[in-house]
Amino acid sequence: MRRSASAATLAAASGSACAHGFGQRYDLPIPLTLYACGAALTIVVSCLMFAVYARAPKDDGYPRWNLLATAIGRLLASPPAVAAIRLAAVAVFAFVLFAGFFGNQNPFRNVVPVTVWALWWVGLAYVSALLGDLWKVANPLETIFAAFERWRGGRALSLGLALPHWIQAWPAVVLYLGFLWLEMAWSGSDSPRGIATVIAAYAALTWAGMWAFGRETWLAHGEVFSLVFGTLTRFSPMRIGLSDRRITEWHLRPYAVGLFERDPLDGSRIAMVILILAAVTFDGFLETPAWAAIAEAIAPEDAHWPRSAGLVFAPLLFGAIFLFFCRLIAFGGGARVDVSPQRIAGLFVLTLVPIAIAYQFAHYLSFLVQASQYMVPLASDPFGWGWNLFRTVNDFVRVNVLDARFVWIASLVAIIAGHVAALFLAHSLSVREFRDRRAALRSQLPMLVLMVAYTMSSLWIVAQPIVSTR
Repeated sequence: MRRSASAATLAAASGSACAHGFGQRYDLPIPLTLYACGAALTIVVSCLMFAVYARAPKDDGYPRWNLLATAIGRLLASPPAVAAIRLAAVAVFAFVLFAGFFGNQNPFRNVVPVTVWALWWVGLAYVSALLGDLWKVANPLETIFAAFERWRGGRALSLGLALPHWIQAWPAVVLYLGFLWLEMAWSGSDSPRGIATVIAAYAALTWAGMWAFGRETWLAHGEVFSLVFGTLTRFSPMRIGLSDRRITEWHLRPYAVGLFERDPLDGSRIAMVILILAAVTFDGFLETPAWAAIAEAIAPEDAHWPRSAGLVFAPLLFGAIFLFFCRLIAFGGGARVDVSPQRIAGLFVLTLVPIAIAYQFAHYLSFLVQASQYMVPLASDPFGWGWNLFRTVNDFVRVNVLDARFVWIASLVAIIAGHVAALFLAHSLSVREFRDRRAALRSQLPMLVLMVAYTMSSLWIVAQPIVSTR
């Protein structure tokens, strides 16, 4: 994983263990192929159980608990509480920029790389998937722009240009691909000033989009992280609604119900989900001996352009495979015009979200835990100026706080659970869409094949930097 300074910090402490940071690999008690076959069998048995017991989601909605009906919920969602969260996010945003531009440029002594790549990017993805859309509430770029609008007496700060309908969310998709390139292939991704420069440029671009098309319009179509974290949040147990920067809706709900859609996603949002899944898979593949052999064969002197090419190729491959299986699903369910392959793709792409979340958990768990430990010494000297504010600058960092055995078992459970959840969602959608139960079951055979194949390949990728295979 090309995770820049935070990954470099871990790698320096752990030698050849790459982003996972293990000093030793875990010796599997049985061959890896048996784990993969067992996981595949679990998927097949789960599919059979869903075929017998699962029913279509009810049209009358799902159970929910209105947290705004409770005193503690109203307190946490009150304007002062929301304002405090937003001000804290703006303060962190300004702090990171200051540290990047004016702090020590040694990535081991500056708080910026670990804060951005570990705590914000990986950590907030976990929060979005497992708790709720914190980015929607705290987005500092929106907060700063909205503050200027209030300063102008509440008038919208926008030229009011119309964004063509065909644009959809393609600006965010393109920008997200650029962000992934910075993460995985950019040679300056461990530079505090380089990271701060990119953040400042992205902020300027976001504010320009809001000024041209309107704040809400750009958040929905061009602000990358509103769409990425918002996609992951569909799995979360909380639904948060905002109006004029106030929380107007806050429900507790079962996990994954936000992935049941009545209306299919448009092409750009399908591409966004595919890109999220393909990127995290490709990031894991970068740690395998297979990738090392490919990179050495095609570019022995340059490790960057193969990553860039692979980053473009991976989502194209994933998208082609997904669309092919959507055609098979539509064919298996019958020739109904209203259940076309296009509709299947727009609905079923959300069933891939639990897999993306599971793989993020499996791939980045040890990285997040280990990188977070570096915040203890960095808290005393965030700018690398020789401070020791909290007397923690020399605190020892335990590289093996999570051993390879624990990470392997956690990864195994997460990947199987993610694929089972995806299969359940796909089965429920098939039963709802095709109505005829036999046609719905036939339509799920391609999905079962896809889940089995991806489960086995995911386990192989995750296992490479963790375990000693047989």
